Amino acid sequence: MIVVTDLRAGTIFEESGNLLQVLSYEHIKMGRGSANIKVKVKNLRSGSTTEKSFINGAKVNDVSVLKRDHQYLYKDQDSAYFMNPKTFEQISVPLKVIDGDEFLKEGDTYSISFLSDEPLSVNLLPKVVLVVTETAPGVKGNSATNVFKDATLENGLTVKVPPFIKMGDKVRVDTRTGAYTEKAQ
Repeated sequence: MIVVTDLRAGTIFEESGNLLQVLSYEHIKMGRGSANIKVKVKNLRSGSTTEKSFINGAKVNDVSVLKRDHQYLYKDQDSAYFMNPKTFEQISVPLKVIDGDEFLKEGDTYSISFLSDEPLSVNLLPKVVLVVTETAPGVKGNSATNVFKDATLENGLTVKVPPFIKMGDKVRVDTRTGAYTEKAQ
């Protein structure tokens, strides 16, 4: 059992037969009453998100989750396919349990969380480097702040980038928001 005050982002627990992963945690204490713990959770099997509220001192069922590294191979309409680099065994992970499947790159290694042999989630890096495949040319002398243009990346995603970014440049993109963060080397 886990005390709800120990729940943090990324923690996985079981409630009413559902496997839930904590996305955000908030501790609220008002006046003389007991504290309230609010967590935003994702159901790992259905992919839905919801908010839950607990009183201070409540407990939830602990789940033993293993993380193993697997190499990404490819994806189809329903699943992404990974290979264990040691045993060469291939597994499929439903796309509904992968947040940001558009950021998966062939050949890269990702940490996958398992409950027994069931894949629960794929842990993406917070930022990924992608190549700009299409963008309008920048306007020389345009140095105004907060000026952006659209750029299409190698994964098909369109993001807003500064005017100095040109085709072939590498940019770093935040996988949680899908936004441009900086030019990469």
